[in-house]
Amino acid sequence: MSKSYRADHVGSLLRPAELLDARHSQVSAQVLQALEDKHILRVLQRQKEIGFEAFTDGELRRTNFMSDFTDAVDGFDFSGEVARMWKEGAQKDKQASPTVSRINGIVNAALHQKQPLTGRELPFLRTHSQGAIKITLPSATQFPAISFKYGITDVVYKDPYALLDAITAIMAEDIKCLATSGISYLQIDAPRYSYYLDPKWAAWMQRELRVDPAQMLSASLKADNACLAAAKHPNVTRAIHLCRGNNRSHWYAEGGYEAIAERIFHELDVDRFLLEYDDERSGTFEPLLYVPKGKTVVLGLVSTKRPALERKEDLLKRIDEAAKVLPLEQLAISPQCGFASTMEGNLLTEDEQWAKLQMVVDVARDVWG
Repeated sequence: MSKSYRADHVGSLLRPAELLDARHSQVSAQVLQALEDKHILRVLQRQKEIGFEAFTDGELRRTNFMSDFTDAVDGFDFSGEVARMWKEGAQKDKQASPTVSRINGIVNAALHQKQPLTGRELPFLRTHSQGAIKITLPSATQFPAISFKYGITDVVYKDPYALLDAITAIMAEDIKCLATSGISYLQIDAPRYSYYLDPKWAAWMQRELRVDPAQMLSASLKADNACLAAAKHPNVTRAIHLCRGNNRSHWYAEGGYEAIAERIFHELDVDRFLLEYDDERSGTFEPLLYVPKGKTVVLGLVSTKRPALERKEDLLKRIDEAAKVLPLEQLAISPQCGFASTMEGNLLTEDEQWAKLQMVVDVARDVWG
């Protein structure tokens, strides 16, 4: 049975300097794991102190939000870097992220799973979590957009649809086991739905991926539903997070949910939608009219991109506005995205991160008790 979790967060947390330095220094696996363990215990304790009911490890063992998949599956070539636009029309970081090449792996061979997707994360969480375990996984729809390259991938998988099918099959089989392994909350992170919200990215799909956006949207919904169906278990809450880019406080897409609201909210077999609503790029609450009864919308009202702490009265006002469209009992609150979609993290401090998470819990208590 799905739980309400009125205060939520997307999953990733800022890595401490000690852990980042260890990764960059390429210390031994044993030393790195010990550091990861130490800091995961710390962030689990902080989540408990703040008042969360579902706990993540902050994705502290990952180099980016989807590296649990690419680390567990052979068939990705990370030797050649393919440009990726995180923030269209904005100044890029002067220093490129060391994880860019790990993000932009191109599929150049048949995919083969060599280990469980969360094999390095779940055993530790099962022993040390302070409560319900929340696991995050990338959507299968993430990879055709960034890992399919004509002239390379199409030698193995004839088109982006074939690659999507192969990735979905791996993920669904793994998730089926994950759902019975003691977790309480599974969240799929799906940034690529933002392509259907922003005309420049819909045009990019047609030009670079050589797909029809409407057809790819249908294929994407089918893929995510296959993974969500695999996670269907009486004790597991299933969620999907939609975002518009979140690397080093950058973004790459904008636009409200109107273009896909009816299909997304009705067709995805999910308990919770974690939606970005931290600034004007996300549009209005009006598309929430399409959310059926029985599904929860987690309003991502608190920015993980900006260090300034939101005012409680502003957040309460925004929740009141949303409640005019969707009943309050179908709403919850969270930050708009994770704090570290890549291990370098967004441009704020850990203290600022924890203050924002405390604000989320405080607002949830004021609104829902």
